[in-house]
Amino acid sequence: MVKIEEILECLPHRYPMLLVDRILEMDEVNMKCRGLKNVTINEPFFQGHYPGHPIMPGVLIIESMAQVGAALLLKSPTMSGRIPLIGAIDNVKFKRPVVPGDQLITDCEILWVRAGIGKMRSAATVDGDLAASMEMTFKLLDKGR
Repeated sequence: MVKIEEILECLPHRYPMLLVDRILEMDEVNMKCRGLKNVTINEPFFQGHYPGHPIMPGVLIIESMAQVGAALLLKSPTMSGRIPLIGAIDNVKFKRPVVPGDQLITDCEILWVRAGIGKMRSAATVDGDLAASMEMTFKLLDKGR
């Protein structure tokens, strides 16, 4: 398990854009991991999305899934200190709303990485039900750029 202190060491994200609370499992050999985001009513986006009917924006669910994959990548000493950027998002599907009180569990697999560009596949669930899934192409920038 990777706790928040270690996540903060490897990810460049900070409040209010840090959208992963813990990495529950990490398999660096097979490039797979499982992350957790506790969704609370205190999230700033719930003020406007939507008043009286709070739903986590889909783009932030995607960002949360991307951060779980980035945590797996950036824990590696060869990738440490790099900045992950989204290049393309494919096959995105939203299956159920994510609301305050939910625990968003993300399973992520890095499919390949070559020359600072890679592809990942991710699925996020709440209580075992699929909330969202996607494939993402990403780029890893050197920190100085």
